[in-house]
Amino acid sequence: MPGNSSRRGAVRKKGKGATVGSGGKGRRRLEGKGPTPKARDRKQKELPKRAPAKSVKRAVKPQKSASDVVVGRNPVVEALRAQVPSTGLLIAIGIDRDERIAEAIRLAKNLGIEISEVSKNQIDRIADTALHQGIALVAKPYVYAPLETLITSSKTLLALDGITDPRNLGAIIRSAAAFNSGGLMIGERRSAPVTAVVWRTSAGAAARLPVARVTNLTATLREAQEAGYFVVGLSADAKKDIIEVAEHFADVPVVLVIGSEGKGISRLVSQTCDEMASISITSDTESLNASVAAAIGLYSINSVSTAR
Repeated sequence: MPGNSSRRGAVRKKGKGATVGSGGKGRRRLEGKGPTPKARDRKQKELPKRAPAKSVKRAVKPQKSASDVVVGRNPVVEALRAQVPSTGLLIAIGIDRDERIAEAIRLAKNLGIEISEVSKNQIDRIADTALHQGIALVAKPYVYAPLETLITSSKTLLALDGITDPRNLGAIIRSAAAFNSGGLMIGERRSAPVTAVVWRTSAGAAARLPVARVTNLTATLREAQEAGYFVVGLSADAKKDIIEVAEHFADVPVVLVIGSEGKGISRLVSQTCDEMASISITSDTESLNASVAAAIGLYSINSVSTAR
């Protein structure tokens, strides 16, 4: 009720109340400090010395080795039999040693390859997800040949467009060596590189036949044409047979282009070819394996050249 001083909260607490005005402090703050002194008249403020910054060591991401690794008892033995150039044979400590391990050790010793016993975890890291069975062979990276070497010294060359299966590539290298080809040209993209699997499938022909890896296969074929090569591509849809086409370039150097079994030769590469040719097969067969087509094509070219 009004005037009831006994009610809680009705009594004003004693204390310092609000101060009216600022006593001139606000006015003096707005007056400023006068003109800015010249640089030579200013007092330099000494800053506290800081300790030199510590060098931060950043973790360096390990680079993947260019070497190729073959894992598994049978693949390793086959690679050693094919004399795949290698730097080391790794065998896990404590594994059961059968006749394949014994043969791998014997072959490695004969080839002068270093043999090391390592932990299973180390081979796990090298093999990634592949089943290694306690053994791994570290192969040397393949050294590709310069394109200029192939173009200037070979009468018959192979160009591979989209061959991604390493076993197909190995079989093609073997056929190329058998039918007197001077070398192969493969693309950096959409193409299997030369690995230990390729080397093994080629039955050692990869050691004798140079392979060039090019950035742009279409541009490389044009370069070969400028050097005097006749470029012919194999296609199941071509109207002329390879033997018929070979009659027209028997006296000039040739580049035979092989496409993948599924997609064949790409559009740009086929447009670059001077001629497209087919291999006569029965109607029941859709297409030939790329390595088989390469062997027949090279044989046909050699047959026509030899006849003349």
